[in-house]
Amino acid sequence: MVGSTTPNAPFGQMLTAMVTPMHENGDVDYDGAARLATYLVDEQRNDGLVINGTTGESPTTSDDEKDRLVRSVVEAVGDRATIIAGVGTNDTRHSIELARAAERAGAHGLLTVTPYYNKPPQEGLLRHFTAIADATELPVMLYDIPGRTGVPIASETLVRLAEHPRIVANKDAKDDLGASSWVMERTDLAYYCGSDMLNLPMLSIGAAGFVSVVGHIVGADLHELIDAYHGGDVARALAIHRRLTPVYTGIFRTQGVITTKAVLNMFGLPGGAVRTPLADASFELQALLREDLAAAGVKGPIGLAPHQAVPASAVGVERLTEGSA
Repeated sequence: MVGSTTPNAPFGQMLTAMVTPMHENGDVDYDGAARLATYLVDEQRNDGLVINGTTGESPTTSDDEKDRLVRSVVEAVGDRATIIAGVGTNDTRHSIELARAAERAGAHGLLTVTPYYNKPPQEGLLRHFTAIADATELPVMLYDIPGRTGVPIASETLVRLAEHPRIVANKDAKDDLGASSWVMERTDLAYYCGSDMLNLPMLSIGAAGFVSVVGHIVGADLHELIDAYHGGDVARALAIHRRLTPVYTGIFRTQGVITTKAVLNMFGLPGGAVRTPLADASFELQALLREDLAAAGVKGPIGLAPHQAVPASAVGVERLTEGSA
């Protein structure tokens, strides 16, 4: 129902935009991807995962790597989580090819970002997203992030796109609560917060849930926040939000893939290196991240100096907070 306060969550409520684990030589670690996906679903309470998004380093993975990643994750957790494949490019024909490949690989839905760099007009966006939605039988989540792409999806364009039967959601990283409210009032689009700092405010205006980066680390906490808010315990939701603020801030000290992989490596979880043009986290950044996690009650390896390197398989995760994974 248009304008309903009951969240419409076609892909679940708590989703993480998953990194693509890499070996030291830069090759994709498909076994690591399956293990990480299992951890995120079974331990961090994710209802779904986005594979091959920007956090998955999609600009630097090949089409074959993307296909194998989707297959690996679907095989690992596809029976108990929604798997959404990122297929967005700035070439409509290429995006259609990726969408069809994702459908063949067993994905449950598609994420398609606004075309970047070529700065299309709104009519071009309408045609681009419609062509992708027409290409498969899978439900589509739009991704509106003008800070990366250079072009917002205008509110009026979102209303028009919502008329397509397979365009069912929007990952909103526009950071404009007024514009988001306007569209939610006029459409059935399920809104997913794509800016972690705004997770709780987005719930308050009717968002379905989150597509999070920090969900790698505190996904269970975010699921608890959602449960508290929709259960009427807004004070509890606010307390969780405030406790997690250092994590939100820390993970976005630089590009989120860099910091997320650094923390996963600290915790002995599959992450590995990033591909250029990204650069792995410095020892100084790792030290700051440890401080951020400690401030939020997430404790990393015990007894390690801030500048010590942490072998990817050497440490575990200790939680200091009630109800945490």
